[in-house]
Amino acid sequence: MKLDCVIAERTAKTIYRDGDTCIKMFADGYSKADILNEALNQARVEETGLTIPRISAVTTVDGKWAILSDYIAGKTLAQLMEEDPDHRDAWLERFVELQLVMHTKTNPDLNRLTDKLKRRICEAEIDAVTRYDLLTRLEGMPVHHKLCHGDFNPSNVILTDDGTAYILDWAHAAQGNASADAARTYLLFRLEGDQESAEKYLELFCEKSRTEKRYVQNWMPLVAAAESVKGDEKEREFLLSWIGVVDYE
Repeated sequence: MKLDCVIAERTAKTIYRDGDTCIKMFADGYSKADILNEALNQARVEETGLTIPRISAVTTVDGKWAILSDYIAGKTLAQLMEEDPDHRDAWLERFVELQLVMHTKTNPDLNRLTDKLKRRICEAEIDAVTRYDLLTRLEGMPVHHKLCHGDFNPSNVILTDDGTAYILDWAHAAQGNASADAARTYLLFRLEGDQESAEKYLELFCEKSRTEKRYVQNWMPLVAAAESVKGDEKEREFLLSWIGVVDYE
């Protein structure tokens, strides 16, 4: 196994290419349970028939855990948007359409998104009254069982030369409400400082899914509070600022 071709570097992860194989190598100390859970998530998403890279092995290399999967040649939607800004809106529309296809899939063996949100909200640095309020609101949200990505952003979609789209990185996959997944994507755009794309994305998602914008917005404080337990201080401050943004009926 060759580790001389780095194709991406992320926090505590380095991704290599060796021929037709993609090797995601995790840093020392990375949770073994999280690595195995990510591999299990991806294997379960494969079962839905969605177009994604297929896992070939979970192993250790030089004492470090690694997930091996298909290498997909192409460009991410993030790259295409940057290289072709005149067609950015068209790429964004394709992005939303891919998410909607994903939301038609189900797998009952995936973890429940509401369980994850509840656990993360309990860990968030918020006062007890706010935490109780958020958990009460979460309990009242409609329960769905759609495939949710949890980190759906343009850098996690690769388009091949023939136009086939592959969705990557299933570490946060769960079954749950599609609008919660959309709320997370909206916040990801905002975290990147791209409010224009965030608003266009939300309009497109709601239009194409026939979802009221208010419904997606109602998930934003819940998702923001849950996601605030990770990331740097600046991200946490931004996410926690969303807790009281939406007035609930």
